[in-house]
Amino acid sequence: MDKPAVYRIKVKGVLPDSWLNQLGGLHITGRTSEGTTLVGRLKDQAELFGVLNTLYELHLPLLSVEIPSNEEPI
Repeated sequence: MDKPAVYRIKVKGVLPDSWLNQLGGLHITGRTSEGTTLVGRLKDQAELFGVLNTLYELHLPLLSVEIPSNEEPI
């Protein structure tokens, strides 16, 4: 999408708090020993790609990337 949207991203593993400032303003909404869930509004696909690249650099495998059904892109 080339418009702002709310994304929910799940990764396997625990995301260190020190990396949150590099994730486009996403917030941790769930964290277990198995995975971390991030949610937040990203302005476009370029910003989404930057977040996904940061997660890749942390060696955190993606479990899912979605726009929650109750959040329509604006």
